[in-house]
Amino acid sequence: MEEIRIDVSRQTPEELALASQHAQLIFRLNHTLPGTEEYAEILHRIFPDMGEGSRVETPLTAIRPHEVKIGRNVVVMPGCLMMSAGGITIGDDTMIAANVQLISNNHDLYERQVITCRPVTIGRNVWIGAGATVLPGVTIGDNAVVGAASVVTKDVAADTIVAGNPARLIKTIPPRPEK
Repeated sequence: MEEIRIDVSRQTPEELALASQHAQLIFRLNHTLPGTEEYAEILHRIFPDMGEGSRVETPLTAIRPHEVKIGRNVVVMPGCLMMSAGGITIGDDTMIAANVQLISNNHDLYERQVITCRPVTIGRNVWIGAGATVLPGVTIGDNAVVGAASVVTKDVAADTIVAGNPARLIKTIPPRPEK
């Protein structure tokens, strides 16, 4: 996966205007009554690539939200931080608990005005526990569970549970028993 580098001190007027527009939209969303048409309209302006049946609760903090793709029937609980310059993709039927941080960018160690970006990819039917942090370049496989307050620094295999700082394999999720 190729790293993208962005020098934030050299943004174009168009990029700065888009960042300002997003900041204003997120402020409006955070101060709008949930469950209203106005809330839905603002939410879809912030996340134009959001699937049917998905919801994002406030408060929300998002930088470059146009780089976020949200699947169908996704739930994002209050307090989510999305640093999405590197891109964030959230698969269908995923649940993201309160105060989760999805971070697809970081600062260069020597040129602090340069952000280094790698995508965060979250599979289908994933459950990310409260207060977890997912770092740049991480892919979380389908049907995985990330424990509360975990820091995910490496890819998570499908059908597994990880937890801790850094997140480590706890166990494999067995196939669903037949009813």
